[in-house]
Amino acid sequence: MFALQLFAVVIGLAATAIGWTFFINRIIRFVRYFKLGAPTVEGERTNQPSARTVTLLREFLGHTRMARLPIVAIAHWVTMISFGVLVLTLAQATMQLFDPHAVLPLIGHFVPYEWVTEFFAFFGLLGILYLIVVRQLNKPKEKGRYSRFYGSTFWEAYYVEFTILGVALCIALLRGAEYVLQTRTGELTNGILHFPFFFWIGELLSGASTGFIEAFIIVVALIKLLISYAWMVTVGITPTMGVAWHRFLAFPNIWFKRYPDGKTSLGPLQPMVSKGEPIDFENMEDMEEDASMGAGKVEDFTWKGLLDFSTCTECGRCQSQCPAWNTEKPLSPKLMIMNLRNHANAKAPWMQAAQQAQAEAVPPAEPGPDADKKEKKAYAKALDEYNSISDPHANLDLLGTLSEAAQTEAVRPLVGAQDVEDLTELGVIDPDALWACTTCGACVEQCPVDIEHVDHFVDMRRYQVLIESAFPSELSGLFKNLENKQNPWGMAQRKRMEWAKNLDFEVKQVGADIEDLGETEYLFWVGCAGAFEDRAVKTTQAVAELLHIAGVDFAVLGDGESCTGDPARRAGNEFLFQMLAQANVEVLNEMKARKIVVTCAHCFNTIANEYPQLGGNFEVVHHTQLLNKLVRDKRLTPVAPAAGEAVATPVTYHDPCYLGRHNGIYTPPRELIGSLPGVEYREMDRSKEFSFCCGAGGARMWMEETIGSRININRTKEAVATGAEQIAIGCPFCRVMLSDGLTSEQAEGNASDGVEVLDVSQMLLAGVRRGQGGAGATAVEPAESPS
Repeated sequence: MFALQLFAVVIGLAATAIGWTFFINRIIRFVRYFKLGAPTVEGERTNQPSARTVTLLREFLGHTRMARLPIVAIAHWVTMISFGVLVLTLAQATMQLFDPHAVLPLIGHFVPYEWVTEFFAFFGLLGILYLIVVRQLNKPKEKGRYSRFYGSTFWEAYYVEFTILGVALCIALLRGAEYVLQTRTGELTNGILHFPFFFWIGELLSGASTGFIEAFIIVVALIKLLISYAWMVTVGITPTMGVAWHRFLAFPNIWFKRYPDGKTSLGPLQPMVSKGEPIDFENMEDMEEDASMGAGKVEDFTWKGLLDFSTCTECGRCQSQCPAWNTEKPLSPKLMIMNLRNHANAKAPWMQAAQQAQAEAVPPAEPGPDADKKEKKAYAKALDEYNSISDPHANLDLLGTLSEAAQTEAVRPLVGAQDVEDLTELGVIDPDALWACTTCGACVEQCPVDIEHVDHFVDMRRYQVLIESAFPSELSGLFKNLENKQNPWGMAQRKRMEWAKNLDFEVKQVGADIEDLGETEYLFWVGCAGAFEDRAVKTTQAVAELLHIAGVDFAVLGDGESCTGDPARRAGNEFLFQMLAQANVEVLNEMKARKIVVTCAHCFNTIANEYPQLGGNFEVVHHTQLLNKLVRDKRLTPVAPAAGEAVATPVTYHDPCYLGRHNGIYTPPRELIGSLPGVEYREMDRSKEFSFCCGAGGARMWMEETIGSRININRTKEAVATGAEQIAIGCPFCRVMLSDGLTSEQAEGNASDGVEVLDVSQMLLAGVRRGQGGAGATAVEPAESPS
C-alpha cells in the first residue's frame, strides 16, 4: 500500500506541475499572439462594459446562441457547467493520493456541495455520451459534405470527448468508493443523503475490503489526474485545438463582440480601418505608405480577428447553414476560419520576429525641402529597406532564422489558387471560396461563440479589389456602371422616373414639384432595381399606388437618386462605396430627409445601418413594415376574391437575408400576408433565422454561378415543395433570383405554370383594388422597361 501511495504521489505531483506549466505557458503565448493583430478603433470593443458583461452571462448561462439545437444545447450546457463546477475534484483527487479518506477543507461533507458535484458529474456524463452519439450519427463518412462535422479535426474532438467521459467516470467511481469508506468509518449516518446519484456504485463495491477500497481510490484518483493533466499538456502544445480552447476563449470573444447588447455582428459592415483608425477616402493623399487596405496578409486582421479564428470550435453550424456550401461550392465558413487560424499560428514566429525587428530598427529621417535628388533617392532606398522588414519575400535574412514550416507559412499568400503544383504557392483561402460568399450572414447568425465571418471575408475582398485588382471579371462591368452611371445596370439617370409614366396619379419629385422633403412625410427610395429592373418596377408601382390610396404624403428623388453602394461595398470596392454613399448622404441631408421607405432589403440595410457611419441619420422603414401598419390602421383594407374566384390561395414567404437575419424583421411581412383574405400561409422548412439565401447578396447578383448547383434553384425547389401557388418576396434581388429559378423549374416540369413570384405589396394591392371595385389582378402592369 505504501509503495502504491508513494508511486501515485510522485507521478500525480509531477503530472500536476507539468500540466499547469504547459497550460499557463500557452495562455501567456496566446496573449502575445493576439497582440500581433492590428489594433481596433479605440473603444470599439470595450465600450459599455456592464452591458457586455450582461451579454456574456446571458449567452454563457442561458446558452442562447446554442438554443437553435435544443437537446444539443442542454447536453452542452450541463457538460460546460460541469467543467467549471468539478474543478475542485482535481484538488480532492490530489489530496486522496496522500490520504484516501481526505475531503476538501472547509467544505467537507457539506450536503449542497455534494449534491451539486454529483448532479453535474452524473448529468455531465449523460451529456457527453449524448454529444458523442450526435457526432457519430453525423459523421462525414455517412453524410459527406452535408455533415456539419465535414472538415473538422476528428482526433481532437474525440480526445476532448473521451477526456470528459474519462474524468466523469473517475468522479463517479471515486464517489462510490468514498461512500463505502465513509459509511464504514461512521463519518456519515445517511450515505444516500450525501451520495444521491452514485451511492449505488458504492453498494456494488461494498463487498470489497477496506484496504482494497483505499487502494482503489488512490489508483482512480491518479488516473483522473493523469487524464486531466494530459489534456492540459495536449492543449498547451496545440493552440489550434479550437474544440478544446473555445471553452476558455469564448468568454473574451463574446465580451468583445461588436454589439454590447448581444446582437449578432450583422447589418452594417465595419468601415475599413488601418492601424486602428478609419480610412479617410477624401484625403487619401495623406495616407501613410504602409497603410493596410483590407486584409492582404493574416497580420492585417485585428486582434479580435485572431481571437475569432482561435475560438472556432469546429462545430460546423455555420457550414450547415451556408448557401454556398449547400450548393457544392468550395466555400465553407468553418473551413475558412480554420485555415486562417492554422495559418496565423504557423506564421506567428515570423510575425513576432518581424515585429521585434521593426521595433529595433530606426526609420530613416525624411530629407528636408532643399534636399537634392541624391539625398531623396537614398531616403527612398532606406525607407524601402525599413518597410521590407515585415515582408518575408524581401527580408530573407530574417526569414532564414525561422523553422522550415514557419518559412513556408510566412511567404504563403493569404488568397491564392489552391490547385497549382508548387505547394509553396498554395493560398490560404481559395479565390473561388472567397467570391462564393453571398454575405447572407447565416454563418454569423448560427455561430455559438460569436465569430464575425462576414467582416473577415469582406476585408479580404477589399484587399483583392483595391490592391491586387484580382476579382471576378463580371465585377468590372458592375464597378464601371456604378462609377459612371451610378447604378449597376448602366442606365441613364434621366430614366429613373419612367416607372411612374403609366400611373393614373402624379408622383411628386423633389426639386421639381417640391423644394425639399420637409414638405412631405416620407421619401420613397425607389432604388436602382425598382427603377430599372422589369420585375422590380411592378413592386415600385404597387407601393406607390398603395401609399397614394392610403393618403400617405410621399415624394421621390427621381434622377437625384443614386445606387446606395451596397454591391460595391460587399464586393470589396470600399472606395466606390464611399463615393456613392457620401453623395447620397449629402443629397438626403440637403433635401431634409427624415423618414424613408424602401422596397429593397439591401437599400434598407445600407441607408439605415451604414449611412450613419457617414453622417446620414434617417428613420428608415421597409415597405412591408409601413404597409402592414397602414393595414392595421385601417387605411388600407384588402378584400377577399368574389364568389367563384380562387379562394384560400396557398402562399409561402421567402425571408430576404438583409431584411431578416441582418435586421431581424420577420413579423411584419408575415402579418401583412396573414391580413389578406383568401390566403393560406405555408411556411418553408428553412425560414426566419434559418432562411436560405436567394443567392444574390454580396454582389453575387452580377457574378456568374459556375460551380456546383444554383442557389436560387435550391431555394425555389423548397418554395415549390410547399405547394404554394404564390411565392411572396420583399426584395427585388430575391424576386429576380426566385423568378429565374421558378422559370427554370417550370421548364423542367418541376413546377406548375400557375405558380408565380410576387412582392407582398402586389398581393396587398390586388385585395385593396377588389375593395375599391377595381381590377383583381395580383400584379400591377409595369411601365415600359427602359432596359
